[in-house]
Amino acid sequence: DREGSREECPPLGLGLRVGGRSGSAGWGSWAERPAGRVSALREQARLKARVVDRDTEAWQRDPAFSGLQRVGGVDVSFVKGDSVSACASLVVLSYPELEVLLVDGNGVLHHRGFGVACHLGVLTDLPCVGVAKKLLQVDGLENNAQHKEKIQLLQARGDSFPLMGGSGTILGMALKSHDHSTKPLYVSVGHKMSLEAAMRLTLGCCRFRIPEPVRQADIRSRDYIRRTLGVPGPPAPGRERNQKAQRPKACPKEGSEEPAGLEIIH
Repeated sequence: DREGSREECPPLGLGLRVGGRSGSAGWGSWAERPAGRVSALREQARLKARVVDRDTEAWQRDPAFSGLQRVGGVDVSFVKGDSVSACASLVVLSYPELEVLLVDGNGVLHHRGFGVACHLGVLTDLPCVGVAKKLLQVDGLENNAQHKEKIQLLQARGDSFPLMGGSGTILGMALKSHDHSTKPLYVSVGHKMSLEAAMRLTLGCCRFRIPEPVRQADIRSRDYIRRTLGVPGPPAPGRERNQKAQRPKACPKEGSEEPAGLEIIH
C-alpha cells in the first residue's frame, strides 16, 4: 500500500551476500576475526575484477538521461556503541524496475579500489555510483590545505575538480552539489557507468546537498532504528551546520513536498 508505506517508511531488505556473509546481524564481530577478515579481503579482490568503469546503458549517454525512470538510494545507519546491529535502507525514486543505484559510500575511490558502491554494483549487476560525504584519503589524496583551497574555489552548484591519486589515476570527483553547501560530495564510479555520467546523474538528483535517493534512504534507516530499537539516532549529517543546504531530516508524511521530478516509489 503506497500511502501506508509513506507513513511507516520501512527500509527494504537487500538480501545481498556481502563479504562472504549474508544478513545484517553479527557482521561486526565476524569481520573482526582474523580468518573472517582474510576471507572478506579475498572475496573483495575476486569481485573487484568484475567492476565495469564505462557506460553500459543508452540513457547514460543521453545528456537528459532520456529513458531513465527509477533511481535507488542506499544508506546504512549504525547504532552507537553496538558493533552488531545496523539498518540498511533502499529507497527507490522515479526519475517497473530499478535501473541505477546511488550509494552513500565510495566506489573505486577506495584503499583497494573496491568500495561498497562497487560491491553492490557487481552483486546486483546494476549501474552504481559512490557518493561519499567525506574524502577517503587513499593513493596520496589528503584532506590538507591544498585540498581545502580547491574546495574554496568551488563557487556554484555543479563546480567540481578531479581527485587524482599519486598513481596518476583519477579516482573520482569533488562536486559542489548545492549553491549554499560549503562541503563537496566525493563521487566515484561504482559499476557499469563512466565517471562523467556518474557526475551528471548525482547532480541531477540533488535538490539539497545530498542526492535525494540517498537522503531518503538515510531518513528511513535512522527512523527505523529509532522506532524498532528505541535508540535515538544521531543527527543527520550537516543538519546543525548547514540548514540552508539541507532540510531537517524527517520521514515524509502524506501531502509532503517531494523534489521536482523525483517521486518516492515503494
